[in-house]
Amino acid sequence: MDTTKDHQNVVTLDVHAAKNLLHSSGYNYLDVRSVEEFNKSHVENAINVPYMFNTEEGRVKNPDFVNQVEAVFKSDDHLIVACNSGGRSSRAWVDLNNFGFKHIVNMGGGYSAWVDAGFAGDDKPAEELKTACKFRP
Repeated sequence: MDTTKDHQNVVTLDVHAAKNLLHSSGYNYLDVRSVEEFNKSHVENAINVPYMFNTEEGRVKNPDFVNQVEAVFKSDDHLIVACNSGGRSSRAWVDLNNFGFKHIVNMGGGYSAWVDAGFAGDDKPAEELKTACKFRP
């Protein structure tokens, strides 16, 4: 029996529900953006494991992504997976779920939605905290 899941199975929550999980349910925030994006600004106590790397040829998938996540988290840990707008994190969700991680949710809208909701708590303007991408202005 094939139990491999795809993007249609991704469990996605909005930023308000994700914030509630972070503050009340013992969830960890796994930021799958690039190191450069993460260093620009991130959710407090987030762990960064890039799902993709920027190369001269464009973005390429991190071939060690699941192993790097597994080095930090156990498969039964509770994780909120997020990127900039939700694309990379939904693909990361699929990979982690297929590897056996049981308690994972994708944060819809990504870190940009977090900033737009006013959760960044930073004195900088939102435009300085977010990373532009083809899916968001």
